[in-house]
Amino acid sequence: MSNYLLLGDEAIAQGALDAGLSGIYAYPGTPSTEIMEYVQRAKEASGRAVKSMWSANEKTAMESALGMSYAGKRAMVCMKHVGLNVAADAFMNIAITGVNGGLLIVVADDPSMHSSQNEQDSRYYGQFAMIPVLEPSHQQEAYDMVFYGFEVSERLGLPVMMRITTRMAHSRTVIHRKPELAQNELKLPPNARNYVLLPANARVRYRHLLDQQKELNRCAAQDGYNRFLPGTDTSLGIIACGLAYNYLMEHFPSGSCPWPVLRICQYPVPVPMVEQLTSVCSRILVLEEGYPLLEQQLRGLLPHPSREILGRLSGAVPRDGELNPRIVGHALGLPSQTGQAVPPIVANRPPAFCNGCGHSDMFKVINEVMEPYGPNHVFGDIGCYTLGFLPPYNTLSSCVDMGSAVTMAKGAADAGMSPSLGVIGDSTFTHSGMTGLLDLIIDHTPATIIIADNATTGMTGGQESSAFGRLESICLGLGIHPDHLIVLLPLRKHHEENVAALKAEVEYAGPSVVIFRRECVQTAARRARSKNQE
Repeated sequence: MSNYLLLGDEAIAQGALDAGLSGIYAYPGTPSTEIMEYVQRAKEASGRAVKSMWSANEKTAMESALGMSYAGKRAMVCMKHVGLNVAADAFMNIAITGVNGGLLIVVADDPSMHSSQNEQDSRYYGQFAMIPVLEPSHQQEAYDMVFYGFEVSERLGLPVMMRITTRMAHSRTVIHRKPELAQNELKLPPNARNYVLLPANARVRYRHLLDQQKELNRCAAQDGYNRFLPGTDTSLGIIACGLAYNYLMEHFPSGSCPWPVLRICQYPVPVPMVEQLTSVCSRILVLEEGYPLLEQQLRGLLPHPSREILGRLSGAVPRDGELNPRIVGHALGLPSQTGQAVPPIVANRPPAFCNGCGHSDMFKVINEVMEPYGPNHVFGDIGCYTLGFLPPYNTLSSCVDMGSAVTMAKGAADAGMSPSLGVIGDSTFTHSGMTGLLDLIIDHTPATIIIADNATTGMTGGQESSAFGRLESICLGLGIHPDHLIVLLPLRKHHEENVAALKAEVEYAGPSVVIFRRECVQTAARRARSKNQE
């Protein structure tokens, strides 16, 4: 097969296509978005009728992938780390139901929070659910692991998680492809009772999951992705997890590290390999992206309690942020490689709305209406419009999680704060804002919900929004009164009438929805270019 120059995300997508994928489900979220986008562009995906759908949220994506697996097909579901929180209900229970066709759950973590609210480490979820977790150390391995992940999933009847991080997702290298596998035939599960988690069944299935742990441990120790590499200097032993192994080996271009190294790319942690390392090394340095999961576990796994463990908890590696070769070199006591200074032209600049963005005109309207009431009355959400927290607008008071603008506005109104506003985007509203609005409507809460409708999922690159063409119908179906569902066009020439309309809804003693609708300038420009090329 030919070689491809691919991002890590793209390598995973191509691996899935070559491994007989039948369906991929996802919600866009950096750094995982490009996996779905690659499949949607791939000619072989359309030629083989691979289902590639942006779902309303990560939970619906997880459950749709389970449904495809139930029918015997190979399915993949992709999300960023905080998206796994949304899908956690289904995720935890799928470990108990088991799977039929191979099910690969790809989760992209974002250490250093380049575009996220937190740094959480998805390996903990894998440990929590007691399923196999794969963590590739380079892009070729990510591609190869997709084949392995599907095979293990079907052999054990369990979902398999692949955990990647930002640099793995968004760095590029040459990938050597394998021969394509055919898609699975439709085949219903031999025992559908496994999917009925009534307590009597669930207890049986949970015991089965516990019984499988011995095989999971055997796979981690013997299947080849975890490797012990002996060294000549046993004064230090190194455990390098996933991409951290690459950061380590950048300091040894010859490919020979003087210290013994345990490279971990598959979990559960291979205890025999840990014992092999600690039997010859008195000091252990743990290099892992994210939380100190392995460093914490070692204190219970080490056969020699006197061994010194170094890592994020000890201070040898910073407690927060992503790893890089410089940090690893410092932990090893190697000479610093500072590199060249960053030119001023690429110096950090604060993010800002695109020129001509409708959100800018929307916030000018909100600020004028809210000026008499003082600051801190407007709750924000996850999207491009979150920039309304920054100058020159200084409008928003919160950005916690998807959908929280609606429910925080309700809670503040329940506490007696008046007025109380929530600002949420169209895609975020259908992701997890609809149920909060239903609470407002049922309780007749005096709060105004502003939906910033730019007709796309703008923050992640302009993917199709599940809300497109449906917002009014959804709000009316939930029960909002038609007199208090207002649609406005955020343009400067409409500023005064928009101020008057929003002011009326803010003063209304009940739930109201104001939709500021104007297409994203980026997707509008892209659509115009596409039309000109026809």
